[in-house]
Amino acid sequence: MWKILRNAGRNPTPERTGPSWSQFIKSQARGIVATDFFHVDTVMLKRFYVLFFIELDTRRVHLAGITTNPTGAWTTQAARNLLMASAKPIRFVIHDGAGQYSPSFDEVFRSVGADPITTPPRAPKANAFAERWVRSVRHELLDRTLIWNRRQLGRLLADYNQHRPHQSLSQRPPTGSDVATMDPGRSIDRRNVCGGLINEYRTAA
Repeated sequence: MWKILRNAGRNPTPERTGPSWSQFIKSQARGIVATDFFHVDTVMLKRFYVLFFIELDTRRVHLAGITTNPTGAWTTQAARNLLMASAKPIRFVIHDGAGQYSPSFDEVFRSVGADPITTPPRAPKANAFAERWVRSVRHELLDRTLIWNRRQLGRLLADYNQHRPHQSLSQRPPTGSDVATMDPGRSIDRRNVCGGLINEYRTAA
């Protein structure tokens, strides 16, 4: 919207009393969930597909399942499992036009009052939050790890997803509010996760 106004030569009115653009985006993110698949190839040349959902306001990622055959029925059941495990209301769910997102998948969310939104073809920016998380998990974890089986993949993704800080959350993780800060007289604890690929830092109690 800001780019459209700028290109049209219109600046925000100085008398505007509403929220800033960043505040507006943050408020609208509540209740919006994005979903996507990404694939992982094992050492034995077996391909797994990972389905995940990400909350736009908290950046919390829900790992919905890992499978070698992501059918529409499987994806629909994963959607049901997500809704049963989460008490947080969902207003919109964003996904691409892949065949796994069948009409029954959309109907699961419509049944709880959420509106499914299908992104245009070849438009990754339309699902930017999900695409960015896939890039992060590949760069920080999967591209540096030899994956042997589904069990190992699930354990690594679960560990990676727990406490990773986000810049948009002021370096806080989605699952909590702990931030390691330099405080005279208090030490910083380091914990290795994902086989030592990632370090987590917390202020010692």
